[in-house]
Amino acid sequence: MKAGDHAGPPRPLRRARLPLVGARGPRPTGGGPSWGARGALRPLALVFFLLCAPAHAVVDPREMLPDPAQEQRARDIGRGLRCLVCQNQSIDDSNADLARDLRRIVRERVAAGDSDAEVVRFVTDRYGDYVLLRPPVNAVTIGLWAAPALILLAGGAGAFAYLRRRRAATPPEAAPLSPEERARLRHLTAE
Repeated sequence: MKAGDHAGPPRPLRRARLPLVGARGPRPTGGGPSWGARGALRPLALVFFLLCAPAHAVVDPREMLPDPAQEQRARDIGRGLRCLVCQNQSIDDSNADLARDLRRIVRERVAAGDSDAEVVRFVTDRYGDYVLLRPPVNAVTIGLWAAPALILLAGGAGAFAYLRRRRAATPPEAAPLSPEERARLRHLTAE
């Protein structure tokens, strides 16, 4: 047998130990920005993308009206109309199919020459006051508008009643000790 030969099953090969590359990895060697600079760029990139978010409009360019003034009117009206599928989101901000249909209806009415009030009336006649993000104050919606004030008043009345009951439940102050009681107390504490 030769020096390198051995009998039996072959030994498994050892894997070379490579440096682990984690989130920070090995430090770069010159030229590019250091890891600290890249870390500082992350918040700036986040701010940049957040500021650019409004530029990503939901409205399909094919939906838009050719006249910019009419398109702006349609968008202003759409910002005041609620998407019936989404939770408290305007049709201008929603990408639901119903919101797309409502945007199309609004644009058709604006292109037909209807005023803003006529377009809103057309949509509310079809879908009711719920479609408005700011519903009007009338006999049907008075509870909706009055509810916050009524809840605040009820909470204040409840707090007032609780504090009155608590004050009435505190025991009255004890009467001061008589001279005989003081003498007895001194005698008891002296023992």
